[in-house]
Amino acid sequence: MTAPTTKGTAPFGEFRTWYRVTGELSPGRTALVVVHGGPGSTHDYLTSLSVFADGGTPVVHYDQLGNGGSTHLPGRPAEFWTVQLFLDELDNLLRHLGIADNYVLFGHSWGGLLVAKHAAAAPAGLKGLIIADAPASYPLWLAAMAELRAALPPGVDETLRRHEAAGTTDSDEYHAATKVFYDRHLCRLDPWPRDYQASFYELYNDPTVYLAMNGPSEFHVIGSLKDWGVTDCLADIRVPTLVVSGRHDEATPATVRPFVDLVPDARWELFDDSSHVPHLEEPERFRQTVGDYLKTVAQV
Repeated sequence: MTAPTTKGTAPFGEFRTWYRVTGELSPGRTALVVVHGGPGSTHDYLTSLSVFADGGTPVVHYDQLGNGGSTHLPGRPAEFWTVQLFLDELDNLLRHLGIADNYVLFGHSWGGLLVAKHAAAAPAGLKGLIIADAPASYPLWLAAMAELRAALPPGVDETLRRHEAAGTTDSDEYHAATKVFYDRHLCRLDPWPRDYQASFYELYNDPTVYLAMNGPSEFHVIGSLKDWGVTDCLADIRVPTLVVSGRHDEATPATVRPFVDLVPDARWELFDDSSHVPHLEEPERFRQTVGDYLKTVAQV
């Protein structure tokens, strides 16, 4: 049985947030809200999480402001794109859908930091938290990136650094070198799944948010997030938390461990054959792990 799907947009000030609901939202059912990475990516690569609606948990996907089906704002200056903007957008969507009193958050990569920050405010309706493939801070992330880059095949990191220093990160040579890193630490499947490629195409078509907050690549973070993290507020999270990452993940164990050490009720599931997207690389184990977790925190 396939759960029904509805799509819409939520007004967010003068903008619109695109969303998709799989299953039926109702007061007696805990909704799983999926918060994608980037920042500046889209929901597409996380579409497979809609499978949890078949078990009775309605699943909400949305595109964060600036990308996908939501309002694009390519002319906005870098300072417009803030963590608070995306926290406000998430709060607004929860209210619009009428689920602010009963929901679980799934945050992937950048989305993991965002949902952790949201959870630290102890919202009354939050029942659980899943933090997937996310660093606890960008300084930790950058330290890990330096180690991973140093282990790339000879000449690759030199090529990357040459273009980063010259400001030519839009060159074909730079993109080819980033692919070497991505194939090791972002997604180890060959070819990349169509849903994953779709999010990359969306980001490529409008990189406004990604360039402003992150930078030209996963490992060259020079945007507004470069000094930001959530380690200072993790102790304030009051819900059971599942932490997920891959053994080959760009979110290395050193970047993930603060979630496990500092969140009072957290457990960590490490996927041995995955990098940054265990939900695509080890889908059966992922579905079992998250499904079991949802049974402990969600009402269906």
